[in-house]
Amino acid sequence: MKKEICDFLQFMSTIKGASPHTIRGYRLDLEAFEKSMGSPELSSIDKRSIRAHLAKMHDKQLARSTLLRHLASLRSFFAYLKKEGKIAENPMEEIERPKLEKNLPKALSYEEVQRLFEQPDCSTVLGLRDRCIMELLYSSALRISELVGLNRGDIDFANGCLRVRGKGKKERIVPFTQTARQWLERYTQDAERLERQEDELAVFLNRFGRRISMRSIDRHFVSYLVASGLSAEITPHTIRHTIATHWLEKGMDLKTIRLLLGHKALTTTTIYTQVSMSLRRAVYNRAHPLAREKVAKPLKS
Repeated sequence: MKKEICDFLQFMSTIKGASPHTIRGYRLDLEAFEKSMGSPELSSIDKRSIRAHLAKMHDKQLARSTLLRHLASLRSFFAYLKKEGKIAENPMEEIERPKLEKNLPKALSYEEVQRLFEQPDCSTVLGLRDRCIMELLYSSALRISELVGLNRGDIDFANGCLRVRGKGKKERIVPFTQTARQWLERYTQDAERLERQEDELAVFLNRFGRRISMRSIDRHFVSYLVASGLSAEITPHTIRHTIATHWLEKGMDLKTIRLLLGHKALTTTTIYTQVSMSLRRAVYNRAHPLAREKVAKPLKS
């Protein structure tokens, strides 16, 4: 089964263009499955053995999202095996598809964004880097993986745009604000940063001068959250949700937001319409025929 897993991962990477993060998730899920099943022959795997495996996973009290991701990995793997003719029947076709409860993305107020952005010590190169990361996330609604993957050549300072490689290695062009531009110029031209630089391509560097990792960004972000007194449930990805919500509140249409976010389907973007009460109130006021009428004066007795 090890060979089939390797072949599948190679297929997903080279043919389907899955990101390294996605490939890592597939690998962890499938290796856990193989270990749980005792390195079985493919022909011996049926719906009963898979259900027994899933029951073991459930007993570990893992998060529902983790279980569903694991299930999705198995579905993709066995669909691949069936398509390649390595199995006669796909046992996953008879496994139920539980629905994931969708939680609305969290969004910060503009005041909370400002409070968070004030936390890095910009007198140091690492603090300057972190402030620049925050500004760029809020400016262009990047995913963390997209920000980490930015190269110097992806920045077009003249036109205020970035070339971003998103999910499935798909490229898109996104603008950045004048404020983000100033922080980018200040960080990329910083003398200490240039002296430390080991990776000539990467925009954002760790303290050793190499490309920063997603895990490193998460770790620094936690310290800034504590200092700002914001909720521990907030993550760097929250900034992406926040600017998408703020765009909507300022009147940007969903199709434009979808393009900026790199969403494949508009239905993914529509979740932001549920986030803001002020947005719903504005929509109500525009749509209701009496919403903008003057309040009638009380009748005199």
